[in-house]
Amino acid sequence: MNASNKLLEVKEVRKVFGEGQNETMALKGVTFNVLPGEFLGIMGASGSGKTTLLNVIATMLKPTSGQILLDGQNISSFKGSQLAAYRGDQIGYLFQQFELIDNLTAKENIMLPLAIHGINLKEQEQALRQLSKLFDIEELLNKFPSQLSGGQKQRVAAARALISNPSIVLADEPTGALDTKNAKILMEKLSEHNQQQESTILMVTHDANAASYCSRILFIQDGVIFHELRRNVPGESQEAFYERIVMVMAQLAGGSSNVL
Repeated sequence: MNASNKLLEVKEVRKVFGEGQNETMALKGVTFNVLPGEFLGIMGASGSGKTTLLNVIATMLKPTSGQILLDGQNISSFKGSQLAAYRGDQIGYLFQQFELIDNLTAKENIMLPLAIHGINLKEQEQALRQLSKLFDIEELLNKFPSQLSGGQKQRVAAARALISNPSIVLADEPTGALDTKNAKILMEKLSEHNQQQESTILMVTHDANAASYCSRILFIQDGVIFHELRRNVPGESQEAFYERIVMVMAQLAGGSSNVL
């Protein structure tokens, strides 16, 4: 991984909601980079600005000021067909509540982003087979969401986020609606894809277990990034990294700025 080859650059991004006395600054000049093939976690308490940050990167929200560059292009200036192409081709989005379409099968849900953007589905059958095997959903492709468990739905949703081979996958609390067992399965599968295919993932989470699969974590508080943790690979175990995450979270809850 070349540290000079930045995939995503977030530069002094601010986001203000409301006006006058009702004004709330959700992001207060956030700056960071994401490298190709990185699994980056964003952690923080409710209301810290982490989901706002993710939605600004996804272009669901427009920043009040600052720049967001993907492969050197300022995505916050995209409009019309350029914006649609960015959303369809360059990002995959994994939602907390699955967001599957009830009257489509699992396969149809996975392939939907390709159909919407006119991509030849036959050319993507191999990708479908690979992702179905990775997420252990090969026997579920002809079932409807109502026939799937929560864990199965999220693995289908993960395959949908990856099917178009996006530049970056944005994951918003992907384990938030899952029990511990299914959360572990999902994170193991996402981590495997990240390591084997060098896919780039940016994940917002409050779950230290989920975060321990990341290679780096940024902690956000009151709209600013106040600390960073890097997993020392290959020497540091996932369990040891988890312990360091918990330590930072405990100090974050206590309002300490002296984080190790």
